Amino acid sequence: MIRGGVVLSMDPAVGDFETADVLVEGKKIVAVGPELDAGDADVIDARGRIVVPGFVDTHHHLFETALRSFLPDALLFNDGSGTPSADPSYVEYVLQKFAPVYRPQDVYINSLVGGLSQLDAGVTTVLDISQIHHSPEHTDAAVQALVDTRRRSAFGYFEGDGRVGAAYPDDAYRVRKQWFSSDDQLVTMVMGGEVYLGDDVLTRSWTIARDLNLPIAAHAVGSFGQGPLIDAVARGEGGSKKDIGLGPDVLLIHMTGMSDFAWKVARDAGAKVSVAVPVEMVMRHGTPPLLKIQEMGMEPSLSSDVETTMTADPFTLMRSALTVQRMLVNQAVLDQGGDHTGMPALLRTRDVLRFATANGADHLGLGHRTGSLTVGKEADIVLLNARALNVAPLNNAPGAVVSLMDRTNVETVIVAGEVRKWQGKLLDADLDQLSRELEKSRDYLFRTTGIRRNLLA
Repeated sequence: MIRGGVVLSMDPAVGDFETADVLVEGKKIVAVGPELDAGDADVIDARGRIVVPGFVDTHHHLFETALRSFLPDALLFNDGSGTPSADPSYVEYVLQKFAPVYRPQDVYINSLVGGLSQLDAGVTTVLDISQIHHSPEHTDAAVQALVDTRRRSAFGYFEGDGRVGAAYPDDAYRVRKQWFSSDDQLVTMVMGGEVYLGDDVLTRSWTIARDLNLPIAAHAVGSFGQGPLIDAVARGEGGSKKDIGLGPDVLLIHMTGMSDFAWKVARDAGAKVSVAVPVEMVMRHGTPPLLKIQEMGMEPSLSSDVETTMTADPFTLMRSALTVQRMLVNQAVLDQGGDHTGMPALLRTRDVLRFATANGADHLGLGHRTGSLTVGKEADIVLLNARALNVAPLNNAPGAVVSLMDRTNVETVIVAGEVRKWQGKLLDADLDQLSRELEKSRDYLFRTTGIRRNLLA
């Protein structure tokens, strides 16, 4: 029993409570409301805490954890603009230099530590965009890391470097059978279906996904030249057979610089959109399409993308989405002489909290299992300390979560009824040992690539 907290259920049918309880039996939420009978249940005192569903990150490259902040000033790729930030770039250094030298053990420790770090920040569900599948051994290491993290994860089976022995996308059949024989487990599977890998790979990856009844995820970045490729898929003419099209099984990542046609088809097809607002702004993906999403009557989920450049905590993601959208709308109102007529509604703190919880779960096909504090869903729950120095006194719960809090306020984290963080301490993880192993991986990566690590750059 979680007793006496401020409850933000993120389910309109359940509602919110200034003071209420959440009763959990096994993996499931069985009751939400004031003054519940705890019976013989263990009681967690939630007074002075805000109780929310676990946060959901719908796009994170966990394998890059050892390269954190290596490229804090970088662009996505060297676009020839002459700006100093174009070199070194993410594509040139991370994907073309570092990624090819990853061993399976590097994939494992990077993904494990990255996952535990997010769990510590209250992210109970992630889509791991693991573009590191150089071999089946790399694939198995990535999945094993997600399993060992013991949080809800969608394993994104994407490409590797295409070396001899690489098995993407056809190895999806083995991976599905070996690791994901049930859709009811904590770790599930998503098929990566990048449009920029060529028509043959696009056809094979999307066809395999639909044959295996797997969701599909793909990047859509206009500055990277993907607009015409997304348009082709929007027309239903993608791939080598010109028959690949969008559907409700597709999650499009970024959607920066896409055509009005692609947006209309994506909306009408029921496709979902994940935005990584901090990274999109910093790395020149294009303006985060928050206003376009509103115009289309859609809502996004939020994602962190790459820790080579930006933090992966949910509070940064929520605040970024809120402030960017409001900046764009507010400036448009000012430019229009202070008249709000015809302008999009300003996002509110509750909106971005929904983006980071319920929307994320829905976009990963997990809305029936998580994303809200709803009776019958699995208990992915976070307790946030509202008595902390950076928050107290509490005057508005959604506002406190979005506008004031950070990962230090994440006090207790529960995944599928299992307490994974308690009173500020992550459980069942030797963080010192894991940090040493991650540093060894980092040292190997830099040594093998011959890239100098410049602490004071």
